[in-house]
Amino acid sequence: MTDMILEEQQTFGKPTGSNFARAMRRLLRHRSGQVGGGVVLVLVFCALAGESILPYDPLSIDPINRLKPPSAEHFFGTDELGRDLFSRILYGSRYTLMIGLVSTVIAATFGITMGLLAGGGGKWADMLIMRVVDVLLAFPYILLLLAVVAILGPSLWTAMIAVGVGGMPGYARLIRGEVLAQKDAEYVEAMRALGASHLRILFGTILPNVLPQMVIYASFTIPLAILAAAALSFLGLGAQPPIPEWGAMLVDARTFLRTAWWVVAAPGMAIFVSILGMNLFGNALRDVLDPKEMSK
Repeated sequence: MTDMILEEQQTFGKPTGSNFARAMRRLLRHRSGQVGGGVVLVLVFCALAGESILPYDPLSIDPINRLKPPSAEHFFGTDELGRDLFSRILYGSRYTLMIGLVSTVIAATFGITMGLLAGGGGKWADMLIMRVVDVLLAFPYILLLLAVVAILGPSLWTAMIAVGVGGMPGYARLIRGEVLAQKDAEYVEAMRALGASHLRILFGTILPNVLPQMVIYASFTIPLAILAAAALSFLGLGAQPPIPEWGAMLVDARTFLRTAWWVVAAPGMAIFVSILGMNLFGNALRDVLDPKEMSK
């Protein structure tokens, strides 16, 4: 009997192997998943391939070829210092991925912990943690980011920390709601009857069963984190020159909007395509990881 209860606890709310395989097949057939997944794969490939795929040194200055329009020699043209924009865009993809992943890991780690403790830690813990979350939510998002950057100083890592702090309240509220909805479920009661500790129930039983919701939520927060970090870099509070981060590239390019449009278009379109692809992939994940769809 005990083995049956444990088996039910381990599979409740989780995709089984066959369900997971069906979800992956639906994801591969999903039009948004195909387009968005393709963009994400290209972004990951460019980030991992490194300098081996770059036609030019992204930091090399060539004043003779400054502000050259797109051509067969320079696919995206050159910037005001003669640097190849195509190489800088490819090289900057690693910073884009790093910003999205690091910021999301910071937000998810602290936000999920706060949400678990608030939802399952008793009345006082819930009140204290959620009041902290309410204070963070009371700040306008950009003002909260600027406050963190002002304390730590402008840099790429500071921008990632600031974006991570700004994303914590969303994870905390989402996890708290999931914990409150599931802490009285039958599989949780079964674990209590078997003598499982409170922390084991929270982190070992409830948390694994809300991971699909977390994956879906993270797929939408990663592009928002990239956009927020790009905005900080555009304000001069994120990545600093000569790092070819796309938001930082827009800072120097804005003065050439009328005379050399490609200097602005290259990083701007890179941000646009990347975020669009991630959002499309997130929409596909939401559809295939829906519990109703996975049970079919």
